[in-house]
Amino acid sequence: MTTTDKTGAVSAFSEPIRKVSGGWIALFATAWLGIWMAQLTPIQLLLPKQIEEQLRAASWVDNVVAFGIISAIAGVCALVAFPLSGALSDRTVSRFGRRRPWILAGTVLFAVSLVLLGVQSTMVGIGVFWSLSLIGFCVVTAAVTATISDRVPVNQRGYVSGWVSAPQAAGTILGILLVTILALSTFVGYLVVAVLLVVLVLPFLLKTPDAVLPAENRPPMSASALLAGLWINPRRFPDFGWTLLSRILVNLGNALGTTLLLYFLMFGLSRGETAEDDLLLLTAVYMVFFIASALLVGKLSDRLGKRKLFVYIAAYLQALAALILAFVPDFTIAIAAAGLLGLGYGSFMAVDQALATQVLPDAQSRGKDLGIMNIATAVPQAVAPLLGACIVVVCAGLATNGIEVGSSDAGFAGANAGFAGLFVASALTAALGGLAIVPIKSVA
Repeated sequence: MTTTDKTGAVSAFSEPIRKVSGGWIALFATAWLGIWMAQLTPIQLLLPKQIEEQLRAASWVDNVVAFGIISAIAGVCALVAFPLSGALSDRTVSRFGRRRPWILAGTVLFAVSLVLLGVQSTMVGIGVFWSLSLIGFCVVTAAVTATISDRVPVNQRGYVSGWVSAPQAAGTILGILLVTILALSTFVGYLVVAVLLVVLVLPFLLKTPDAVLPAENRPPMSASALLAGLWINPRRFPDFGWTLLSRILVNLGNALGTTLLLYFLMFGLSRGETAEDDLLLLTAVYMVFFIASALLVGKLSDRLGKRKLFVYIAAYLQALAALILAFVPDFTIAIAAAGLLGLGYGSFMAVDQALATQVLPDAQSRGKDLGIMNIATAVPQAVAPLLGACIVVVCAGLATNGIEVGSSDAGFAGANAGFAGLFVASALTAALGGLAIVPIKSVA
């Protein structure tokens, strides 16, 4: 019996064996395109611009630190929202299914918060509504990710997970294209990605089946049960623990290398006048390699029945790309590094997502457990700007020690050293993430 049966606990909790159709995958990918566009366009472009407009600070350090603080606050919200919304979706007995109500609720919260974020004129307002936006992102992604375990058999998960990853790169480039080529204001940029989020998620919400859980088969529904479920003992479930650690490290390494990219172009390479166009080009190169590797490597891992090798190699490709940026700070070299980073991270996102679905402790708590896994994607992205800002500031300070404060030499040397330190940290973190995958035993 599979999850395509009409209703019942077996339908909701059993391991799927029938492959999903091309139509289901198309709707799934379309939903992710809207989700990633709505999350990553603000991180890469709209939010840094909005903060810069509000601060009007003379120092680039002030902008970087403010962006980092706001992202870190939102990351704390994600730390709670991901597993909690996943646990609640596991226990939902709506006649529309377990995941659908949460996909709808998360999408609405995400979209409305983005629109309200666009009209904020204070740093407090920006922080509040970006945090609400990220909570909405967590709710919808926890539910959509759980559909992989609910609906997709193991031997198809690498390929399907590639369609989580490929829209990530495409959504980023499309969002940046819309904002830069159409010269949209900050508010209109937020409005456009919010509308596209709703338009692209709705077909998946309305057209794909979702097994109904009878009330008598619902897992315990109490505050204590929910809180207890948020902890998964790594000694009892070591493969889950190692996978989570690897995800945290690799995603943190990637986020350290990408979330401050606009600032690197503006201040590290002194390309302030062309920084937005440069970011668009780097993102386009990254996108091509990311999408190709996510789809091809994901399918290859299905055919070979192997995950760990691909995850390991992908982590080290990311580390190599970061080291290139650290030691050869040149825009032409940065283009090559963007391709290498896309190749590595695309492979990682597809195969690691498939691996994560194979180490879940309990079929009854897939949503919650994948919500915990998703923390390892969203939270590093949220805290990386603050952590990265601290690394940049410390390394810049060490490099300018003894140079006259305020001189052009101090600014140039500080920015170079600061971003070099950032990319070295990115490389080391990704490399450690690759090592963390080695002890996993239940998945090849």
